Amino acid sequence: MDKLRIFSANANRQLAERIGGFLGLPLGKAKVSKFSDGEIQVEIEESVRGMDTFIVQPTCPPVSHNLMELLIIVDALKRASADRINVVIPYYGYGRQDRKVVPRTSISARLVANLITVAGASRVLAMDLHAGQIQGFFDIPVDHLLALPVQFEYLKKIEGEIIIVSPDAGGVERAREMGKRLHASLAIIDKRREKANISKVMHIIGDVKGKVAVILDDMMDTGGTIVQAAEALMDDGAQAVYACCTHPVLSGNAVERIKNSPLKELIVTNTIPLSEAARSVEKIKVLDVSPILGRAIERIHRDESVSSLFI
Repeated sequence: MDKLRIFSANANRQLAERIGGFLGLPLGKAKVSKFSDGEIQVEIEESVRGMDTFIVQPTCPPVSHNLMELLIIVDALKRASADRINVVIPYYGYGRQDRKVVPRTSISARLVANLITVAGASRVLAMDLHAGQIQGFFDIPVDHLLALPVQFEYLKKIEGEIIIVSPDAGGVERAREMGKRLHASLAIIDKRREKANISKVMHIIGDVKGKVAVILDDMMDTGGTIVQAAEALMDDGAQAVYACCTHPVLSGNAVERIKNSPLKELIVTNTIPLSEAARSVEKIKVLDVSPILGRAIERIHRDESVSSLFI
């Protein structure tokens, strides 16, 4: 492990420190600052020549700023002669724009992949991508991790007959995998999205009456979809409703929506740091994914299998 170095910019330094603690390594010395006009400056304050380097940086809000920090630190490590530059992106911003749903729009998920590759990254390590096909947007190796193991350990402690609910058709595969592990049935929310960040629950496919419904999704942004789904599930006779989302983006008035919703708990992970307002909400529970990321980093460094972590 003497050739392994872990660096962090400013997006989620606490998670990087947890990963370093899991591996028994201090964070690499890097100064990420700004000029008075807002330009980002990165200085690597130790030798990384010939090192296997990992940069922990989710591209969470402010998305564009954190993405630029990531690109500049990759460039700095490349110019400092690091052997490998592995980019650890617990949350991949711009991941929702993975296809053209209407004419004359950008596929920014591919654009960001190109930027990371051109900057000099050797490999990407991501968690719960919004769409699996994003892995194919990169021309470098991608390891796609799942928060499912830590979510499973928490959900299996919930009392009652659980039914896993997918908030849309795209999340059925994720919900089905969790349902298999919990020996739980599956339901699907049939919704219609009027425009970005605005959706309307139309119908519930599946019998939730008297059951504990767990809505499983990759992220919660404004909270509109999850809260509407929770209300619809309670109206359909669910005993209680939980939501389990890997990435707590929680933009706009999401925190207020959660507080006033029928959700019993919102279970998230620490891929994105919570705001002070979100930390004060008792029904928001945070799970730690640093052991999964740490084990993956260790295996990549040793050229071992990463997929075996999830078998």
